[in-house]
Amino acid sequence: MRVAVVWNDTNATNGIAQPGPSGRKIIESVVAALHESGHETLLCEGDQGLLAKLERFMPSDPQARPSGIVFNRAYGSQGEWRASQVPAMLEMAGIPYTGPGPLGAALELDKVITKKLIRDGGVPTPNFRLMRRGTESTGDLRFPLVVKPRYEFDSLGLQLVHESAQLRQAVEMIVTQYAQDALVEEYIEGREICVGLLGNEELEVLPPVEQDFGDREIRLVTWEDKMHMATAPLQKICPAQIGNKLTTVLRDLSIATFRACLCRDYARVDLRIDRSGQPFILEINSTPSLYKINSYVRAAATAGYSFSQLVNRILDLAHTRHFGIGIPKGGTRIESQ
Repeated sequence: MRVAVVWNDTNATNGIAQPGPSGRKIIESVVAALHESGHETLLCEGDQGLLAKLERFMPSDPQARPSGIVFNRAYGSQGEWRASQVPAMLEMAGIPYTGPGPLGAALELDKVITKKLIRDGGVPTPNFRLMRRGTESTGDLRFPLVVKPRYEFDSLGLQLVHESAQLRQAVEMIVTQYAQDALVEEYIEGREICVGLLGNEELEVLPPVEQDFGDREIRLVTWEDKMHMATAPLQKICPAQIGNKLTTVLRDLSIATFRACLCRDYARVDLRIDRSGQPFILEINSTPSLYKINSYVRAAATAGYSFSQLVNRILDLAHTRHFGIGIPKGGTRIESQ
């Protein structure tokens, strides 16, 4: 079938181009995996001309039914709700696609609303405040604190602070550089675990991945880690060595977070486990990185999925969600445009 892979080459943050969460290598790997299953593909930018490109590639039939599907890896170009831009365009045009809808995609970017949603559902998350100046009362928050922009990906602007003067400087930097409020939350000392999810009505929970910080002084996943530029790279342990009881707790919390945040098809939940064994949800990524050495793909590989099988499973889940049936097997490959 026809599959358009939609992405954004760069993300604009406050007018400054930043490396997009989906790099060229990832997108090329996704396209290759779709080719392997016989799909015709089109790779295109998620911009203002998207719908015209899709109409040429997958024109609707006389009953206005779509003749293809979008594998959405677009995070939008600018604005607080940029991740919802492409899903909203596709919804308007009646084109099926992978991943969350407009609201679910927006929630991924808004860390504050996400934390409120999951906390209302009884899911633990670190205590937090929203700040604009850095001189606001910290209330019952206890140092050290993690400070980060309210609406960003890839740990951009992430800082760890230990006292009030550092907090003020960190908040001022975020407001100045990213033109948005700062999320200030308690730092949870302990282990960091990622849980990957795959499915919709029934969810497959992939083997947990632990971020091993080794002897690093700052035990946080930074922008440099995610861009594979860190001087002391993280090691990923999969499956994480945790007991059956804790595994079950992390599974249930991750599924509850997936549901509360309106995720679809696949997602990755990031957690911290404090020294007493109490887990806390940090964030959810409703379109996790598909870079082959990153946590989500590592977890899927441990569960027995090749990269091609994973990509095509995500596509099949979206197809089933939209059409009620999986993608017919045995299609003939057609070269992409």
